[in-house]
Amino acid sequence: MISESIWIVGPSQSGKTTRLIKQFYVWIQNKYYALENLYTGENEHNSKNHINHCLDIKQTSAKFLVLAANNENRRRLSDKVINDTYGKYPVRCQTPLGFIQDEVILFWPLLVKSLDLKAQFPVLLRPETEQKLAAKLWHKSLDIETQGYKGMGEYRLVRRLLDCLQLAAYAAVACEDITTILTSALIVEGNNLNLEPEFIAFLLLNWRDWCLERGFLTYGIVTELYGQHLLQDSQYQQQLHKRYQGLLADDVQDYPAITRHLFEFLLDNNVASVFTYNADSIVRLGLGADPCYMEGLASRCQQKILIESSKNNMANILATPMMKLVTESMTLSQLPPIVKTIQTTSRAQLLRQTAETIAEAIKTRNVQPKEIAIIAPGLDAIARYTLIEILNKQGITVETLHDKRPLISSPLVRALLTIISFVYPGLGRLVDRDKVAEMLVLLSGNEEKRTKDEKNTVSSQLPKIDLVRAGLLADYCFVPHIERPDLLPARTFKRWDRLGYTATKAYSEILAWLKEQRSQQELSLIPNPVFFLDKAIQHFFGNDGSLQYHQIAALRELIETAQHYWDIDIRLGKSQTLNDNHQMANTIAEFIQLLRQGCITANPHPVSTLGHLSNAVILATIFQYRSSRRSHPWHFWLDTGSQLWAKGGAATLFGANYFLHNRLGKSWTAEDEQLAENQRLRRILSDLLARVSTRVYLCHSKLAINGQEQIGPLLPLVNACISL
Repeated sequence: MISESIWIVGPSQSGKTTRLIKQFYVWIQNKYYALENLYTGENEHNSKNHINHCLDIKQTSAKFLVLAANNENRRRLSDKVINDTYGKYPVRCQTPLGFIQDEVILFWPLLVKSLDLKAQFPVLLRPETEQKLAAKLWHKSLDIETQGYKGMGEYRLVRRLLDCLQLAAYAAVACEDITTILTSALIVEGNNLNLEPEFIAFLLLNWRDWCLERGFLTYGIVTELYGQHLLQDSQYQQQLHKRYQGLLADDVQDYPAITRHLFEFLLDNNVASVFTYNADSIVRLGLGADPCYMEGLASRCQQKILIESSKNNMANILATPMMKLVTESMTLSQLPPIVKTIQTTSRAQLLRQTAETIAEAIKTRNVQPKEIAIIAPGLDAIARYTLIEILNKQGITVETLHDKRPLISSPLVRALLTIISFVYPGLGRLVDRDKVAEMLVLLSGNEEKRTKDEKNTVSSQLPKIDLVRAGLLADYCFVPHIERPDLLPARTFKRWDRLGYTATKAYSEILAWLKEQRSQQELSLIPNPVFFLDKAIQHFFGNDGSLQYHQIAALRELIETAQHYWDIDIRLGKSQTLNDNHQMANTIAEFIQLLRQGCITANPHPVSTLGHLSNAVILATIFQYRSSRRSHPWHFWLDTGSQLWAKGGAATLFGANYFLHNRLGKSWTAEDEQLAENQRLRRILSDLLARVSTRVYLCHSKLAINGQEQIGPLLPLVNACISL
């Protein structure tokens, strides 16, 4: 195999990933033919063994590590590698942090031995669970209520502290060294946490040790264990060298600094590597990525510079004049006709006119829905609903990229959280009249109403208990109680006959099922609340057959989240016995309240769309669209006058700039922020223009959603193009 490593650099859509996969195939071919030439001219016996030996080499030795910046890119890259090599060669395709997490768990016994940890299987905490446990651990030390750190709430302060631990781990900085970095960084800028760096480091070390003692891992702790301990271990290094003969790393500009240490070890051991880098496609700067530090790997590789492909020439035409208009306010020029603008006074008018323009373009057959992307610096619920509603009424499907809505927004999830309060004692405070009414509607199932002519067709389905009847039942049959809320039979109130036969029967079936579950819970026949939720889903929704994909995803996420929460509770020793009803009620109540705070989101997989959904208009934020590395012929840039365009559509983690290797421990000034915004805006324009090939619409409303005038950095572009 060729041992020369390659550094491929080029703008968006220039064929870097294609070149990376091509190089992988070249390496495989060279290895195969080298073995074939080795056996040429040998005796007949050796020739017969040649084929089997080559097959063994393909199946066991040709092991490649393939990395992509995020999960969506990983799936796409994995498919390309498998398709282009016909699936003959084993590869391991992961994200950098996914690889680190798997390595720590795989070699956990090695860490247990070297760090003298308790021998127990590690449990990875979700971010919301991490924050909840850290807040409990630090509450007395922080004493938020008496000191009030500059009006900052406990939730925000705890998140910032945990981010420091995670950023330090990504930068390959030991937790013990956080004090030094924060001291030098905050001494000039000012300590807006109002906490001493030594105290911050004390809290983080206390949190890390508390987690390791109980076998808990967070993303920050996992990364620190890998960078500070596992990657330095000689036994692990030997295994790592044996397991991989090649490395393919795509879009390394979005990788954390710790991955450079991994790559340098592989390069030092002559592991052939290919890297792709795109300075215009830096998306995760401020979220843990360190592109300047990663670019230092280029000096160890053979350079391959690619130019833009001819079909995507919008960047060549528009990037320079657009940047000139944005940076030089006095410049007077007009953009070419391929850039148009939609201008209105109010944002409501803008949303409607944008949707109508898209619908008209599709109806006149100028463009397919899948060729259009709506890109915004931020998507609020009103904009998302309005655009989807108008386009759906026109028969146009809309796909929202990574639409992570709170799990509690699912009515099915809310209904299940209500019914569990009727089975386990001590949860009466979490139930009210409105929640009961909603639960009855959703758990009553659907009744198919068919006429004689509709026997072989699927008809519309209606709930057996509608909203009006559910309200009556909640008013007259619901009995609030702190310990044991109850539902009385339908005949409790005088005019129960107004419910009708169908609703009365459905309500009676719910009561019968609830009675059975209560009896089983009292006899300790229900192992845990997760088991109960699964039973409820199977009973009320399992045989329905009408659930949509997002509903199934929400129910699956609910079970996974509940199982995770219960596992953590058991590990902490809170629920050792099923007879401890008080403790179990507290655990369930905390879980329900965590969901109702909106901390947990449903993240359905896979993200790829099938059938008619594949021909859909894409709706995404700048961050989501650039992260997905997609491209479309038509772009609609929503809220072009917004100030958020300079922010890139994503928030920056507190302290992210302190842990970049080219400015480690340096303070972040107002001048630094202005320079960073200008560089970010240039990258956004270059990247987006490289991902559009036919037309750009700048959609601008004079007033924002809050009624203020929009005077963002892209406003000169709106004034320099033709208005519709």
